[in-house]
Amino acid sequence: MPDLSIETPYGRLTVTEEDGRIARLAWGGDGRDVTPLLAEAACQLADYFAGSRRAFDLPLSFAPGLTGQVMRAMCAIPFGETRTYGDLAKELGAPAQAIGQACGANPVPIIVPCHRILGAGGLGGFSAPGGIETKVALLRHEGAASLLI
Repeated sequence: MPDLSIETPYGRLTVTEEDGRIARLAWGGDGRDVTPLLAEAACQLADYFAGSRRAFDLPLSFAPGLTGQVMRAMCAIPFGETRTYGDLAKELGAPAQAIGQACGANPVPIIVPCHRILGAGGLGGFSAPGGIETKVALLRHEGAASLLI
């Protein structure tokens, strides 16, 4: 599968393409493949981090089952807004714990904004390097930091 790495304010990210869709975004890596889709993904990510993009417009490979449903629901959360695990649980008719597990299994963080999902009484988790600090930084980048107070 072709993949392309880019430098971002949150470290090196590698985007992977599979069957004409973005299938994965991971921290680290050394991808050097340049396909039209990966070049577009790199451009959209650069625009997002520069503050000139609020939504991604890329074909995504959604995971099967509940994880895919949660991924679609996360994509619908606007830039700078958050939801709780409980909000998504009600929307999708699933237990909040299962929503949390599906968020943690999101293979395309940032593009599928799992950082916008919070616990009822706190930040919840974030599996990226830097953990919660990275989640808070992404929420600050989107102007959602006031929601954290």
